[in-house]
Amino acid sequence: MKRFLKENSLSLFFLLIFALALVGQALAGQAKFNDQQLVDGGQPISLVEYVATSDFAVDVAENWQSEYLQFLLFILATVWLVQRGSPESKELGKEGGESDEDQLVGEHARRDSPAWATAGGLRKALLSNSLGWVMGLVFALSWLAQSVAGLAAGNAERLAELRDPESWGGYVTGPEFWSRTLQNWQSEFLAVASMVALSIYLRQRGSAESKPVGSPHDATGVEG
Repeated sequence: MKRFLKENSLSLFFLLIFALALVGQALAGQAKFNDQQLVDGGQPISLVEYVATSDFAVDVAENWQSEYLQFLLFILATVWLVQRGSPESKELGKEGGESDEDQLVGEHARRDSPAWATAGGLRKALLSNSLGWVMGLVFALSWLAQSVAGLAAGNAERLAELRDPESWGGYVTGPEFWSRTLQNWQSEFLAVASMVALSIYLRQRGSAESKPVGSPHDATGVEG
């Protein structure tokens, strides 16, 4: 168990704080929701009831889709684009999909390489792009969930105000949806740009996201 915890500590740490943040969001959201219920003359609801509402679903999905979009774009952009001096970039001159020898596929695969790395055709293509496909799929599903939950929450408000409900197409092309969406996207894009640029000149000793402390500022694709 100790070995498992040590070898998987990075994933487990972030999964733990993710769960804690999600619970915290649910508790804070329930309190805010119940305050509004009292103002509107409604009845408070339990935590279980709140996490099943469209209000909670749209907030969660909205954050998820922006995060997975950030990683999807970063994964794809770093195939072709480079940043001199950043450990977040490939080495200069290695732009593109690289050779089979560089990627250890086909006849260049090692004995401990994944089985599909030695295969050809569809299996190799799927393995070669699997990270991007999965990130893209989660982004698409989260975006769809956000649009459906947001529509439900918005229509509940419209009905309470004696207005006609809105269609899904009208909602996803309207200002409410894109205001919430772009609000998250711009912060994610700025965070990635900051990480790429600041890591050229700044260091964090021992971190895989930083160059070694003594590396020159123009060292590219070097991790600590």
